[in-house]
Amino acid sequence: MKILARQMTLDLYNCNEKKFTDVEAIKAAVEGVFGSKAQIISTDIDNEHFGLVAAFKEGHIALHIYKNFKYVSVDIFTCNESEESEQLSKSLSKYFQPEKTKLTYLKRGDFGQEKEVKPKIKIRVAPLRKVRNVGAKVVKRLVRGGN
Repeated sequence: MKILARQMTLDLYNCNEKKFTDVEAIKAAVEGVFGSKAQIISTDIDNEHFGLVAAFKEGHIALHIYKNFKYVSVDIFTCNESEESEQLSKSLSKYFQPEKTKLTYLKRGDFGQEKEVKPKIKIRVAPLRKVRNVGAKVVKRLVRGGN
């Protein structure tokens, strides 16, 4: 079985909204992993959406931020087996601080395989710190309401 390329999709849910405004830090997160190999081709910013496209010799990256949904979507395509995709996913997860992360790996150009190829999916859920905060607020309101 020969695989021509690999693609990883990364979905980051309920991200830290404060991280959406620093465009240079977002660029640095991408460039920090790929260094000078990745050239940022375009960035597109408006009130609700931010998009970044970077290209390098063996692939490309597309990153989209949907501010209203606190959601970040990343596609990383590489023409070889590389650890840089994993490193970038970790770097972006650390930067955006999502509550839930979904990674999907796809093998592209799968020649010689007779059965259907299904993507591998990993789901990571961050600690439920917000649930604790909400619970504390409810208790405080109940106590105040009873006085």
